[in-house]
Amino acid sequence: MTNPQQTVDFGRREYRVENRSVAWAIPVRSVIVSIALVVVIIVAGVASMTIGAYDVSFGDVLRALVDPNVDPDTRQVVFEWRFPRVLFAVLCGAALALSGGIFQSLTRNPLGSPDIIGFGVGAQFGVTLMMVGLGLNTYMYKAAGALVGGLITALLVYALAMKRTVSSFRLIIVGIGVSAGLGSLTSWILISVSVEKAMMAATWGAGSIASLGFDQLLPATAVFVLVAVAALPLNRTLPVLEMGDDAATALGVHPGRTRFAAMVLGVALVALVTAAAGPISFIALAAPQISQRLTRTNTPMGTVPLMLTGAALVVVSDTVAQLLRVPVGVITVSVGGLYLAWLLAAQYARRA
Repeated sequence: MTNPQQTVDFGRREYRVENRSVAWAIPVRSVIVSIALVVVIIVAGVASMTIGAYDVSFGDVLRALVDPNVDPDTRQVVFEWRFPRVLFAVLCGAALALSGGIFQSLTRNPLGSPDIIGFGVGAQFGVTLMMVGLGLNTYMYKAAGALVGGLITALLVYALAMKRTVSSFRLIIVGIGVSAGLGSLTSWILISVSVEKAMMAATWGAGSIASLGFDQLLPATAVFVLVAVAALPLNRTLPVLEMGDDAATALGVHPGRTRFAAMVLGVALVALVTAAAGPISFIALAAPQISQRLTRTNTPMGTVPLMLTGAALVVVSDTVAQLLRVPVGVITVSVGGLYLAWLLAAQYARRA
């Protein structure tokens, strides 16, 4: 007879936490990957804080972060000026990666990120309209513009792609078209205003976290925590939805409600980053796929490893951007463009 207590070995080592109310199974590989990513973030973050007009060594950076009695000038440069930039890089990367995981899982396609299907461009258009058209340049107004612009774009793309059901292929194609249209409208707005306003919007549009401090970091972190907590149930429901609407319904997941919640939360994460740092492109595209390959999971949707992957990508990109003296958005676009070309080639080769 079969032992009723016997468990099936799927070949993956896991840490198990079980009691009467909670049952967790955490893959060992995910824990190892997360620890490695944290190390990368810390090393790259400390290295980035040594770069600048004021020379600070690696050891001085560490001392300035932990010892309040260190040289006041060094502490001001490291703790008040450069440390918020690293924290913002972590926040932006985590938010974009989680948004990318949501949309790629929702569309069941590695190209289904907010960068490709136009939601990021919609958020950018909303901020540009707020900044240039209405002259409202505070973080809260830009966040509202990004959220409204992203949501309206998402609803438009879904409405145009809807034909009984939403096909991921139609969604991506329609999203690319809507994105091109909004990009043209943004360009038209910029050439219709004064040179000063156009330069301000263009500088923001390059995607930079150089001028951000604790004043912007605290409200952005509060919003991110709220949205990330609200998105936690999607870690369970979206992989079920990937199996199809019928299977999801049979397992107690409401497809329409889940898609709407995922869309709103995913756009909110993009809006959070766009309002603060501008459009930092392609992190939402690349991070879920890199995380999926590192952890060897079957879905791009995840939590801790996914967000740490995005954070590591932005922190490393910002370190490189400081060395080259360019906005971080320039680095992510350059690397992300190559990654997109490789991804499209791989998709085509797989179908051929």
